[in-house]
Amino acid sequence: MKISKERFGILSSGEEVKLFTLTAGDLKFSLTNIGATWTSLIIPSRKKKEDDILLGYSGLDGYLNNGQFLGVTVGRFANRIKDASFNLNGKTYQLEPTDGKNNLHSGPRGFDKLLWKAETYKKKDGVFVRFEIESPDGDYGFPGNLNTVVIYGLTKSNEIICEYCAKSDKPTPVNLTNHAYFNLAGEGRGDILSHEVTLYASSYLEVDKECIPTGRILPVKDTVFDFTASKEIIKEFDRKHQGYDHCFVIDGEPKALRPCAEVFESSSGRTMKVSTTQPGVQFYTGNHLVNVTGKQGSRYVKHSGFCLETQHFPDSPNRENFPSCITGPGNEYHEKAVFSFSVN
Repeated sequence: MKISKERFGILSSGEEVKLFTLTAGDLKFSLTNIGATWTSLIIPSRKKKEDDILLGYSGLDGYLNNGQFLGVTVGRFANRIKDASFNLNGKTYQLEPTDGKNNLHSGPRGFDKLLWKAETYKKKDGVFVRFEIESPDGDYGFPGNLNTVVIYGLTKSNEIICEYCAKSDKPTPVNLTNHAYFNLAGEGRGDILSHEVTLYASSYLEVDKECIPTGRILPVKDTVFDFTASKEIIKEFDRKHQGYDHCFVIDGEPKALRPCAEVFESSSGRTMKVSTTQPGVQFYTGNHLVNVTGKQGSRYVKHSGFCLETQHFPDSPNRENFPSCITGPGNEYHEKAVFSFSVN
């Protein structure tokens, strides 16, 4: 196991951006402290060939203009909030609309755009980067001084460990996730529609045409959203939305680490399994990727990658029937996700 650190670039403010590379087991995992972003994940195939399975950019400039949120850590609140506002304890908080009239991923200067403090460390089972950021009361329109710590690590067992922690001096919504785009055949190697997906989810959130939850939690059975048995993404494609961009309700008890998803890619033999403590996962099939210039000249178009964003439900500050996303004094936010990789 080893950790390396190098300069990734310089911001216009003069601050230095770092690139961290973690090596353990059969994997090599790179991250940067701009946006606490996953930049690459190199993994072997059944033919002993190594590929980078994360969509991303060749250098810092791409991540500074990352409109598709490739690999970033999203906060304060991931996903959408209807009408860019919510009511908490009798007060209405107005956010900035960034997705039509709605708020997406907290606004134009969310955690994905900021430089995080970072430090590395080793434990007997793996190597880790600890990222930390402070968000003052009123930041992006949210109440409370929020301290956020995110830890990403790589273990000898070919697992990426993710821990999301936050505490606030006032009640406030918090929803943290990572927005990595995967292509298990290798980034830039075509679309992901033949990937075989299992979601441990018996229900999903119905959404309107703006991808805002209606409040109804519906069973997946006998719908295109049924991934309870493994199937290719394209098999019952959601043509209405030109793909999937939906939050699935993970079976089992929230706060318990439990299976969330499994993805298999046949040409490489690669399998990715995801576990989470979160109540939901946003399954997104890269519907809005349009001619993005990626690594080494790769061109990312619609369905070049998929995301499995473990998270609280979108618009949960406005939905009393959804699991609470409110963090505050005496109620710290702590969630975990594990991504494990193998070759069949």
